[in-house]
Amino acid sequence: MGKRILVSGPTKSGKSEWAEQLALQSARPVTYVATARPNADDAEWQARIAAPRQRRSTQWQTLEVPVDLAITLGRAEATECWLVDSLGTWVANGLAAAHGDWQPQVDGLLQAIAHFRGTLILVAEETGWGVVPAYPLGRTFRDRLGTLTRQVGAVADVTYLVVAGFAVDLSQLGVPVLKADKELLR
Repeated sequence: MGKRILVSGPTKSGKSEWAEQLALQSARPVTYVATARPNADDAEWQARIAAPRQRRSTQWQTLEVPVDLAITLGRAEATECWLVDSLGTWVANGLAAAHGDWQPQVDGLLQAIAHFRGTLILVAEETGWGVVPAYPLGRTFRDRLGTLTRQVGAVADVTYLVVAGFAVDLSQLGVPVLKADKELLR
């Protein structure tokens, strides 16, 4: 198996830039997997999509994968580094799916991550630090992303939290919640 890295943090914290630095440090050919769907009618959204494009190395391959992330990850070679930015956008793209349809997608993604052969860097937004959204779709998004991020963190070899432009290695400083629960029960 390869190395799996989760980079999480709030909006504009520097998480994508940190993930890009990690990809460069891997010294492997990099494939950048963009999960955003372009929307020509939304200039601000298009500008958000363009910013990471301008930062990325021109030597990196870019794939636009708004939905079929699990299948796409299965194509990676053991010698490559893949950077997925971002899980939050991937979750947003699947919001219309009912729970019974959503869970198999998540299970497939988690399997693809667990069996990834190269270096895999996944970027995820932290959205649950604020007020519970007052509308059902907002709560669904927040809960799905929070659950997915926790599940990815459980299979990641390294998990970073990026806040205010600083990356903290949670794998070194943190204690997994499930492990802590088991220890408390002894």
